[in-house]
Amino acid sequence: MTLARSSSLSPSPRSDVSRQYFLSFSLKFIVVACFSLQFLFSLIHILAASKTFSNASNFPVAAQIESCDLELIEERPWRVLIENKRLRVTVKQGNEVFPVESIRNERNDEADRDDSKKLKNKKPLNILLLYGDDWRHDSLGAASNGLVKTPFLDNLAAEGIRFTHNCVTTSVCWISRATLYTGQYVSRHKSTEPMKPEFYKHWDKTFPYLLRESGYYFGHIGKWHFKDTEDFVQPRLDWQRFYFGSHWYPTPEGEIHSTKMNERDAIQFLQDRPKDKPFCLTVCFFTPHAEDDDPRQYLVQNESLSLYINETIPSAPSATEDAWKRMPYFFIDINEGRSRFFWRFDSPDKYQTMMKNYYRLISEIDSTSERIVKELEDQGILDETLVMFTTDNGYFHAEHGLADKFYPYQESIRVPLIIRDPRMHKEKVGTIDDHFTLNIDLAPTILAAAGLPTPGVMQGRDMATLYSGKELRKPWRKDFFYEHPVHLRDDIIPASEALVQKDYKYVFWPNYDVEELFDLRNDKYELQNLINRTSYKDLLHRMRNRFNKLKVRAL
Repeated sequence: MTLARSSSLSPSPRSDVSRQYFLSFSLKFIVVACFSLQFLFSLIHILAASKTFSNASNFPVAAQIESCDLELIEERPWRVLIENKRLRVTVKQGNEVFPVESIRNERNDEADRDDSKKLKNKKPLNILLLYGDDWRHDSLGAASNGLVKTPFLDNLAAEGIRFTHNCVTTSVCWISRATLYTGQYVSRHKSTEPMKPEFYKHWDKTFPYLLRESGYYFGHIGKWHFKDTEDFVQPRLDWQRFYFGSHWYPTPEGEIHSTKMNERDAIQFLQDRPKDKPFCLTVCFFTPHAEDDDPRQYLVQNESLSLYINETIPSAPSATEDAWKRMPYFFIDINEGRSRFFWRFDSPDKYQTMMKNYYRLISEIDSTSERIVKELEDQGILDETLVMFTTDNGYFHAEHGLADKFYPYQESIRVPLIIRDPRMHKEKVGTIDDHFTLNIDLAPTILAAAGLPTPGVMQGRDMATLYSGKELRKPWRKDFFYEHPVHLRDDIIPASEALVQKDYKYVFWPNYDVEELFDLRNDKYELQNLINRTSYKDLLHRMRNRFNKLKVRAL
């Protein structure tokens, strides 16, 4: 018995091997199970991210893209984005992977908030936004060597700051206005048509709503451009006068020009407003937008007729028939930009007449803006007011054989921006700034002036951090994504997208699978498409990849 018991306590070599095999197998099983679970959770996140991109109602917030599993990413990343059932994206923050809809880049959000705190308000500023229409960046005296007569706006820049590379993310009136109110790309706010103001569904994330909720008295004058102004918008503002589309309006006292109406209504608002509340007033001029149904196009006030009478308005080197022939093959005479060229610029005499009247409308807005701001000064509140001047989109003055806007060339996407801010660091007063600022930055800048945070769904930044005199924690953007959806038909206004940088620009026409690449350092008029130059192959590869990443972030 003792021996038997002793033998049972001393296992045989065969028994020992079996036990080791069992332990080894168990350990491997546990490891495999853990990896399987990790893979399953990753797969769930990937599927959730894919679902996010196919669901237009979600509002994902920009984040660092850890990996994009895109077929043929070097050749055509955008195609996979359009055919988004084939898109798989994983987004990483810290050490965790998230579906895109849940991402917040908290480190960058904190950096933005910290930069804004450097301009901490003693009290909420009043806000005056002067907003022009179809007015490009160099149609200012300060930006045109004095050709355009805008003495007041030039002086406003001397008392504030002028941004030389301010751009729009979509160059058309109504989309730009939805972007103004939401601080979002059209990919996010979805308001692609004037009769479909999708951003109304998220009105509580717009700056007019947020200012009113915080106690501001909010007024709007002039062009709104979206439907339901009486049923939806009017009850949600404190004071409003909606009108646009004509340069002259009948009244019992006789006709009045729309710019004079803007001036009259703005001064009435400033005089009648409650004096115990901060206010925000958006004055949205209709001019110098053409009156499209009138063959004269630009209908000016009598007192402006003497302006520019002895001037000869120069045309750009790209305002030629040869430049038109260099456009992509699908630009034909029914293209909207080309049709409007024939309305305005198809002969030297017509060009001179149209451009002089166009500049006269601009000079009229300059005079009206001066009188509006003078009212602030007379009330003793100019130094308690953030004054901003900008416009909704740029404008072709016959460049590329085109008129109007829509397309991602420089004349169409660059717009003026002047800010006069009582908080501005004294060394920034009277300077120019060449950072890429965008119209998605307007809403965050306005909210910050009111002492309010930027909602997570907004995609811009507080521009006041650029003139605080302090170093930014988060670097400012060095490029941006441009987009314009098809309007009417793709042979009339084709969809366009672009990656815009200071030195280079990559353009993609998704309906036609056509690309363009421009070296803006040596070709500022964008006449030489370098897409097939082998010496630009590496640059093109980098531009395509960057384009893809910024397109995802715009969603």
